[in-house]
Amino acid sequence: MVQFTDVFKSYENGAKALRGVSFTIRDGEFAFLVGPSGSGKTTIIKLLTGEIAPTDGKVLVNDYDLGTIKFSRMPYMRRTLGVVFQDYRLIEDKSVYENVAFAMRVVGASNKEIRRRVPYVLELVGLDKRTKRKPQELSGGEQQRVAIARALVNNPRLIIADEPTGNLDPARSLEIMMLLQKINELGTTVLVVTHEKELVESFSKRVIAIDGGKVISDGMGGYYNYER
Repeated sequence: MVQFTDVFKSYENGAKALRGVSFTIRDGEFAFLVGPSGSGKTTIIKLLTGEIAPTDGKVLVNDYDLGTIKFSRMPYMRRTLGVVFQDYRLIEDKSVYENVAFAMRVVGASNKEIRRRVPYVLELVGLDKRTKRKPQELSGGEQQRVAIARALVNNPRLIIADEPTGNLDPARSLEIMMLLQKINELGTTVLVVTHEKELVESFSKRVIAIDGGKVISDGMGGYYNYER
């Protein structure tokens, strides 16, 4: 579960990124976070991943209080998350299989666990026939599927997808969103951060809209039109 309670965030340069943000995303939910550049979306992601701490208010992620968490506990919190980025961030000299397996090795998984889990996840994302390919041999959509598999392989409670379709054409974007919906239906909480209005409106999901560091709307199937 994710819970923001009256969260403020100010940076050292005086910029006020968040101004009393409150929302809750329950286990098993699928939600979009939308808003224009500079609205506070990136700050929310950094708070969720523990990269920064709130100036005031409370941020809970999967039972961890990120305002008071000890540094030694941060790796355990991060293991409950899977993060998908717009630019894929794959290791170019490793195969599809090795890229996904690497995420398990980092957290100390055994070779037996890796051999069991990686093929399952690659089949789930539709890449079971691409396991030996290198990233440069894949399309953009396939590379993003590898990134999703890597985020999913350690069985996180929450997947945060930061502009996951930003580098893809509309058809591939829809495929990636359908895959994230499928993952959500299997029980993983999904938060998609995006500015793609048409994509959001293609799905009847919860939409949290932020602008000026504040939540300006929060509901099912809506999209706040910030284009002005």
